[in-house]
Amino acid sequence: MLVLSVDTATPAVTAGLVELEQAAPIQTRTVASRVRVDPRAHAEVLTPQILECLTEAGRSRTDLAAVVVGIGPGPFTGLRVGMATAAAFGDALGLPVYGVCSLDAIAADAAADLTPESELLVVTDARRREVYWARYRDGVRVAGPEVAKPGEVDLAQATVIAGSASHVDFFDLPVLPVETPSPAGLATVAAAAVLARAVPDPLVPLYLRRPDAVEKSYRTLDRTGA
Repeated sequence: MLVLSVDTATPAVTAGLVELEQAAPIQTRTVASRVRVDPRAHAEVLTPQILECLTEAGRSRTDLAAVVVGIGPGPFTGLRVGMATAAAFGDALGLPVYGVCSLDAIAADAAADLTPESELLVVTDARRREVYWARYRDGVRVAGPEVAKPGEVDLAQATVIAGSASHVDFFDLPVLPVETPSPAGLATVAAAAVLARAVPDPLVPLYLRRPDAVEKSYRTLDRTGA
């Protein structure tokens, strides 16, 4: 089953095609992937990246069975680009669109490097000198997602960390080399629901706080235009 994965919850603009195979455990295979780190170019590069992946794989939009998108947590402006693009593809092609926590996708990518005793902390850039964070044990999220200053994050029994290269060093923990959600990580989180053809939940972004950019409110112009 061919899945389109996209994520714009971090400075990385991520798109890729992933094959899901019903097995025990579920198998994922990345067919094509594009990742560009540019927090100001989400809107400009995401759709071209998707089209490049389809071309590279020799597949068409009609070959897609589902769309998976990271729903954050992430900054308002970047996050909405990925979600709007995923929703548009799903609507145009009649495909289910599954939203997954972007931190869960990073944790899924890091799982291969964990031992049964590990407790994983994942952090990404929340700006304002804060981080988005969540903790995982045995592949299950046990705390978060939340937003906090690094010194206020609840480390609990965390033994390793993954996520933003600019923020993992705030924590005295061994670092795993997974910085952003990959197409395979996103697909892995949604794999069971996708393969079961479950009805996806509505896409609800995880902002965790008010957006940095707020729409202006305009008063009604009087007859003079003042």
